Amino acid sequence: MRIITGEYKGRRLYVPKDKYIRPTTDKVKEAIFSILAHKIEDSVVLDLFAGTGNLGLEALSRGASHCYFGDHSRTSLGLIRENIVHCGAEARSTVIPGDYKKVINMVKQPCDLIFLDPPYQRNMLTDCFQYLEEAGLLADDGIIVTEHGKKEPLPETIGAYKMVKERKYGTIVISMY
Repeated sequence: MRIITGEYKGRRLYVPKDKYIRPTTDKVKEAIFSILAHKIEDSVVLDLFAGTGNLGLEALSRGASHCYFGDHSRTSLGLIRENIVHCGAEARSTVIPGDYKKVINMVKQPCDLIFLDPPYQRNMLTDCFQYLEEAGLLADDGIIVTEHGKKEPLPETIGAYKMVKERKYGTIVISMY
């Protein structure tokens, strides 16, 4: 797994030694960032369920101004911190340990991009959307990008959020609200 383009292009990220953390593949990541190209420059990003920090670091590499990385796993938090240092992104990164509710409550500014990639088959996405809406965390023209399994379809509308794009990559689905 590597950073595809931008300031940190080509840097290989530290990845887990086991299968408990499921990083977004380079193919899917490239598709996501191709769609979001116009939204990244100077954006504030939240990478929730960050795992390795892969998506947030790609956003920083492409010009995001700041990224909040949230995860509750000690292993993930260690990988995120290692990868931030490896990329030299400490000044533009904030790591928040805790479950998604705690992380959402700790971010104190609107986010232009929010990445949600929770563990599959746990039905957490709808609840995440509710907490994001209650916190008012998404900027007015912001986008929420979700990665989920095709066996976990998401509705066209979740609370105040309306799906604007959906792409399928084998068993992986990317839905944008």
